[in-house]
Amino acid sequence: MDTPEQTLAAWQARATELQQCFRQTGVARPEQIAGKSGLQVFEAMFSGELPAAPIANTLGFVLVETRHGYAAFQGKPQFAHYNPLGTVHGGWIATLLDSAVGCSVHTTLAPGKAYTTLELKVNYVKALTERTPLVRAVGEVIAVGSRVATSEGRLVGPDGTLYAHATTTCLIFDAPPPRAAAA
Repeated sequence: MDTPEQTLAAWQARATELQQCFRQTGVARPEQIAGKSGLQVFEAMFSGELPAAPIANTLGFVLVETRHGYAAFQGKPQFAHYNPLGTVHGGWIATLLDSAVGCSVHTTLAPGKAYTTLELKVNYVKALTERTPLVRAVGEVIAVGSRVATSEGRLVGPDGTLYAHATTTCLIFDAPPPRAAAA
């Protein structure tokens, strides 16, 4: 079992490693993701073939791991994320968890499928401040059907402290086909 210091060092190293992969942000064009499964889309992001989502830069978090039915993001709570009460705004926490639980569903999708969040439920357990060194949101699929998927997630610190947990329900649908190029 790693100490909190070892876990923090490993998380920081992973973020540094990914800086090269995620230098480019943007939105993938439909033709870039056509024919790719959800997991292949993430693999293309990690290889630098596809851009990282712009919101990651805006809110200061990064996708750190995906596999079938699983996604993890991590971020550093900052003063810029504070609410008027002097703690990190619940919206930042919810966004980190929404990313993890939604992307865990995304990893299970076949080529030609897309999803959107129908419902997100977040339970806040402990306040975050800028003194918290780093947090990780881990999402894991509960069930995936042909039209609906559910997932759960936890936001934890490197010492294992639970800050929040969430569940989501996602709608799965056929992705619109890429448009033909204009002549």
